[in-house]
Parts: sequence; C-alpha cells; structure tokens
Amino acid sequence: MTSTASSMDLRQGQSPHDRRPAWQQRLRRFGYVPAKDAPSGDVRDRLVPPYAEPSPRLWQALGVPPVLAGRITRWSAWLGPLLVTLVAGLMRFWNLGSPRAVIFDETYYAKDAWALVHRGFEVNWDKNANDLVLQTHGHLAIPTDASYVVHPPVGKYVIGLGELLFGFDPFGWRFMTALLGTLSVLLLCRIGRRIFRSTFLGCLAGALMAVDGLHFVMSRTSLLDGVLMFFVVAAFGCLVLDRDRSRARLAAALPVDGDGRVRPDARVADTFRFGLRPWRWATGLMLGLAIGTKWNGLYILAAFCVMAVLWDVGARRTAGADRPYAAALKYDTGLAFVATVPVAIAVYLMSWLGWILSPSDGTGGYFRNWAATDGKGGSWTFLPDWLRSLWHYEHEVYQFHVGLTSPHTYQSNPWSWIVLGRPVSYFYESPNPGADGCPADAGQKCAREVLAIGTPLLWWVACFAILYVLWRWAFRRDWRAGAIACGIAAGWLPWFMYQERTIFLFYAVVFLPFLCLAVAMLLGAIIGPPGSSDTRRVIGASAAGVLVLLIIWNFIYFWPLYTGTAIPIDQWRARMWLDTWV
Repeated sequence: MTSTASSMDLRQGQSPHDRRPAWQQRLRRFGYVPAKDAPSGDVRDRLVPPYAEPSPRLWQALGVPPVLAGRITRWSAWLGPLLVTLVAGLMRFWNLGSPRAVIFDETYYAKDAWALVHRGFEVNWDKNANDLVLQTHGHLAIPTDASYVVHPPVGKYVIGLGELLFGFDPFGWRFMTALLGTLSVLLLCRIGRRIFRSTFLGCLAGALMAVDGLHFVMSRTSLLDGVLMFFVVAAFGCLVLDRDRSRARLAAALPVDGDGRVRPDARVADTFRFGLRPWRWATGLMLGLAIGTKWNGLYILAAFCVMAVLWDVGARRTAGADRPYAAALKYDTGLAFVATVPVAIAVYLMSWLGWILSPSDGTGGYFRNWAATDGKGGSWTFLPDWLRSLWHYEHEVYQFHVGLTSPHTYQSNPWSWIVLGRPVSYFYESPNPGADGCPADAGQKCAREVLAIGTPLLWWVACFAILYVLWRWAFRRDWRAGAIACGIAAGWLPWFMYQERTIFLFYAVVFLPFLCLAVAMLLGAIIGPPGSSDTRRVIGASAAGVLVLLIIWNFIYFWPLYTGTAIPIDQWRARMWLDTWV
C-alpha cells in the first residue's frame, strides 16, 4: 500500500519548492516566501538583528580614521535624531503665538484647559470670552457653571500645563502641543532606527514628519489630536522596546552549539517565561493617556494588544517552538492583558480625578450629581455615586458621538484623507495692502490662512508606500511592514464605520507617523538592499534623494498656508491645487 501510494506521488523528483502547494507556487511569482524558506543560521540574529553600519569604504573615501568612524557611528544613534528634532522644534516654536487669535476648535480646548487646571472640570464661558481673553491677556474670572463636554480630560490637562507655565494666551495654550509635536519627531527617529536597524532610515522617517504640513499645523494649534498622536507614538515605541528586550532574553536562554551559534530549541521556546516586562506596563500607561485624550485611542489599544501577542508568537516560532500559539496563550497573553487593558482603564479613571473630587451638590462637574438626583434607584446602587454618575456621563457622550451628523463646511470622508481631499481651514483673513503683513505694493488684498493639510507630495507618495508595506507584510512576512500597517489601520480604518458622522481630515494626524515610517521603508527599498552593487546604490540613492528634496520643497512652498503668513491672493490661489481645498 505504501509502495503504491509512493508510486502515485507525481511530485517525486521535484525540487522542494516545486512540492509546495499550488497556491504557494502561484504566490511565489509575486514575491511570496514560505515560512520554511526563512533564512537559517544563528537564531540570535533573527531574534534581535544587528544594526546596520556605514560601509568602511565611505569612511575611507572621507579620510576618517577607523577609531573616529566607530565613535561617529555610535554617537549618530542619538546625534542624528536630536539634530532632526532640533530643526523640527525651531520650526514649530518659531512665532508660535501667531496668529494672535483663537483659531478653530481652540475656542473649546484652550478655555476648557484653563478651567480644568483651576477648577477640575470644564465650565460655560460667555459668548465674548475669546475677545476678552485676548484683550486682557487671560486675566478674567473663570465661570462656575459646569459645561457639558464630549472628550476626556487628559489632552486638556496637557494644554492647561502650558497655560499655567506661560499664561492664558495663544503661546501658552499652544506650547504643550508644540513640545509634544517636537518630541514625537524624536520618538519616531528612534523608533524608525530600532525597527529598520538603520540610523539613516530612522532619521529619515522623523525628518519626513518634521516637514509634514498637517503635523506642523497640529503642533502649533491647541487641539487634542496632536496630543493623542504623541501618546500613540510613545505606546508604539514602548512596544517595540519590549519586543527587542524580550527577544534578547529568549535568545540568551537558547543553547549554543560548538561553533558558538545560537540554535533553536523547542523545549525552551515552548516554556520560556518573559516575566513582568516593564515596557509592556509603560505601553498600558501611554494607551491609557491616549484613551483619556480621545476615545478613538480604544481602537489603538485593541490593535496594539493583538499585534503584541502575534509578536510573542513569532518570537517563540523563531526560537523553535512546536506550538507557538499555545505557548504564547499560556505564558504571554494573560500578563500582556494585565499590563495593558487594566492599566489603561485605571489611568483613564484617574484622569477624571478632578471631576470625581468636585462637589456632588450641583456645583461640581457636569452630571457629577446625577446618581443623587435623576439616577436614584435601580440595580446598581451598590456602586459609588461618582462611578454611576461617570458611567452615565460616558453613555451620554457616546450617544452624542455616534449621532453627530450636523453638516460642517470642512467635514470629509475618510476615503479622501489619504489624498488630502478636503483640508480644514483653521484661520482666514483678507488684510489690505500694508496691513497685517500684506505687502504695501501687493495691489490687491492678501490671503492669510492656517490650513490643516499635509505636505501633498509626502501624502501622495504615502499612497504607494502603503501598498508597498502591505506587499512586504503579505508576501515577505516582514514584521516591520506589519507593524506599520497595523498603526495605519488602527488610526484610519475605524472611521470608516462612521462615514455619516461629522469627521475631519486632521483626525488623520494620529496615523501620520506610521505613514512616514512607510515612506521611509519605501525609500530604503529604492536605495537598495545591503549587498547591492555600487551602480544600483547610486541610482537608488539619487532617486530617493530627489524625492525627499521635492517633499521638502513642497513643504516650503506651502509654508505660508501653515503659518498664517499673508501672501497676495494670486499666490494663495496658485497653492489651491484642488478645487476641494478652497
């Protein structure tokens, strides 16, 4: 029977690749690499790949001694990101108080922040409060009547910290968003360096975000989405750090053969315990702060938790586990859950402490007295009044969010975000010649606008970069591409469930860092993989360099629209590349 079955195996004599299932053979033409074809060798290098170093020929061509070249390489790991961050910070803090006005939704968050840091809850301001704030430089009485607001308090506390430091004026309420926007560039440089194992590509990702118009505008405006973006990037960075640290510990536990190479071991890989993993707990803290800024941080939490578990499965599989999913479920998932979800919930509840401690006699925060008035009775009265009142508040906020369909001039569909279909005008004035920066010889009125729009060329290149990372993830099983795709999906795809809701392009700033990582990864592929010929590298580097210079030029060209600089109306019209931008 066995002999007959063997004689009927039409795959005899075929190469191992030809014996693959038909679907794998078909996918190979698109670059698919089956798992069993993964490179072998030292498992340590697969678990924790080494960082790329500049070719010795580069240092020799520049006349740099080997000892100094080694020091420069080590220092560049921080000097490069810090230099990019310095440039980003100078741009974001330059003339930060301009326009001296309450622009777009600053009318809510700047005043709510001031009330929160002084009273612990938001209040109702007079209709002319914006003018009074600017006229009195913030020296006006804070109302006592509680206001109904629909976003958690963390982002407003962050904005309020800047107001406490520098005053209740445009510079003060924009300071912290500018600081977090600058620090997010540093984080992205370091994250990119770690996942790509290349200081150059990491700095490139950070530099791309530094010259993105949407990130720039959001860093200079006291809105919540820029704060949310920072916490999301920080959470992602903590997860990447945890991934490296845990895989290094797993590699150290594996046996070493006679040649000094680390080899896979099923027993170790199936039973290894990673321990408490402090960077996982830091991830939970950052995600709690993200959810405490805006609720869409919940989708980020869910996506990152799934990604972290899959990373653990991949680590155990690489180490030789026979049942990596079962091992990850037994040893990793429980602690991963405790370190993220309960921590995030606890941080979220703590963010409401000012509201919780406010009086419950009707003079405290909005709905603070609900449990003692309209919420009397029911089956949940054994819970503390503050918790029942907070739950009611959250339910009302949820109903508001899902039912928000009021039309707005600048609302847009999430399908259009990636191509910058409908940007948001935060501020617009038409000064006469000789006034408010309009040149005296302009001959006509000028336009002075702050437009929340990304650097067009960067975003349009990102459309192709998304396709590239999806291909790398699906066909090459590249975890870096999968992580980038996860960040983009978590920040973007949930909004497709609310296409009838009033939503805006600037929400996309949350997944912008992952777009920059995707573009950096694409540019790295254009430059060429290690081992490429000199000709291939020169051509690739030239093409990538031209593309980056065009993106920088595009940012400079749109600079007046990002900063509210007055320009002749004809020059303003020349920058309205699409009719939907007006």
